[in-house]
Parts: sequence; C-alpha cells; structure tokens
Amino acid sequence: MADTPRIGVIGLPGKWSSEVLADAVQARTGERLLCDMADVRLDLADNILWHGERNLCELDALIVKKISAEYSPHTLDRLELLRVAESAGVRVFSPALSILRLIDRLSCTVTLRSAGIPMPETRITENPADAAAAVRDFGEAVFKPLYSTKARGMCVLGADLPETQLQTRIDDFRTDNPVMYIQRKLDLPGQDLGLVFLGGRYLGCYARVGSKDTWNTTIHSGGRYRSFDAPDTMIELADRSQALFDLDFTTVDIAETADGPVVFEVSAFGGFRGAKEGIGIDAAALYCDYVLDALASSRNPHDT
Repeated sequence: MADTPRIGVIGLPGKWSSEVLADAVQARTGERLLCDMADVRLDLADNILWHGERNLCELDALIVKKISAEYSPHTLDRLELLRVAESAGVRVFSPALSILRLIDRLSCTVTLRSAGIPMPETRITENPADAAAAVRDFGEAVFKPLYSTKARGMCVLGADLPETQLQTRIDDFRTDNPVMYIQRKLDLPGQDLGLVFLGGRYLGCYARVGSKDTWNTTIHSGGRYRSFDAPDTMIELADRSQALFDLDFTTVDIAETADGPVVFEVSAFGGFRGAKEGIGIDAAALYCDYVLDALASSRNPHDT
C-alpha cells in the first residue's frame, strides 16, 4: 500500500458532519476529497466511478457519511453505485450492502424483530381500514415514512379523532406512503438515547432531550443533546442490535419505557454531532483513525 492512503468522503458539502470528516481525513493524509453522490457518474463501459475527473475506483477507501440529504428509494441507487467501487477493491466504510439494509425503515425493523430485539408495537399495512384499527388499538400512533430521517414526514394520529377526520388524515399520509409503517406512540421521559459504536466497540451514549413544543426529540425539532450513563443491560441490547448489520460506525436509537428499553432503529451513518455535543467525542477523528488502521492491517489490491 502507498505510504499515504487515498481516502474520499461521501457526504454533503456544507454540512457539518461531512465537512469535519473531510477535514479529519485531510489532516491525516494531506488530501481532501468530499464527494456529493449527485456529482458522481458511473461509466459501465469500463466499470469506473467518476467524481469530476477523479476516478474513485483508484482510491484506497471511501467513508460514507451522508449518501443524500433525505432518504428515498433513489438513495438505494446511489448505494448501488458504491458497490462498483467495492468491486474494484476500494474499501467502503460502512459496506454498501450494510447501509442498504438500513435505509428502508421496514428492512431495519424486520431484521431487528427477527433477532428478538424489543421494539415499540408496530404494524405495516397498505389498507386504510387496518391503519385506522391500529390507531384505535394503540390509542395514539406515529405514522412513519419508510424513507426518512430526523422525524421528517412523520405524524401522530390519536383515537380521539372523529372517524371521518381520521380517515382523511390516513389518506393524506397514504398519498406519499402507500405502505404505512404505524407504531404505538410511547410515553417517554422526554428523551431518547443514542448509543455510539465504532467497529463494533461501544464509545458512549448521549440523550436527545425534546422541546416541550413537539412530540419528538430530534434536534431538527428543537431538541438538544446531553450525556447519559447507559446501564450495562442497555449497552448489551444496543450491541446486539448493531451487530446484526456489519457497520463500521453507527448509533443505536433506544428509548426507556416502563417495560424496559426498546430499540427504534440502527442508524446507517451514526450521529457525529450527538457524539460531540452530548459526550464530547470527536467521532470524525476516531473514525478516520479507525479507517487508517483497517487499511494498514489489510493488503491493498492497488499495490499489486
């Protein structure tokens, strides 16, 4: 392998987490290559992935911090492009197939529940009558798009709504979400938790404390980060959850309930800002060092 590995960052220029990761790579390698997937093209004649005039298949590694600003089925197409780089011998952190399994909320949920991971009660249906029945059974339900981040597109519907109004709200949600992901709204203590893992190793836990003006705790909706001392049982649950997906860096979202902790999801990319502001961890620096160690300990096909 060359003395200085060639590492690119897949992210969004101008976004904090992407920029700090690109900065960390530059500080260690002397090169800064931040690639927006919107500017990447695939030439199938030669199986080359290009970013401008840079052949990404000649790199030693790509670190995926953000694949798109918002999740959608189109995001899966972008991940397929990264598989071309992997086939050329480029190490992708985390592997494209691992991320693919997490972009779709339903895929993540099925994997977690199949492994016996406790989650909030959830129903999946395309039938509006079944959706209304779920709201009545749950009392209050959160309708979640299959492709979304930071609670975007989610809505809360309660059984106290008049039947006609409930059906109208369900029909409105179905317009963009024909497959409806419906979850019982939990009575949470005003916060949920993010447990951070790097290479399967637990780094720490932060809490997202919600604003009084909204039902969710996301920073997008006015929440804030603080540190949290997670008990061993919760760390073990988060560890079992992330281990299902073969990720290099991730955050497991967990909530405390009267019946014990439940997992909401395993993040495809993990939260740099939560780690920084909630725990005081420079996740970008740690991740970059982890990638460099992984490259140093493996034989690089570009040197043959």
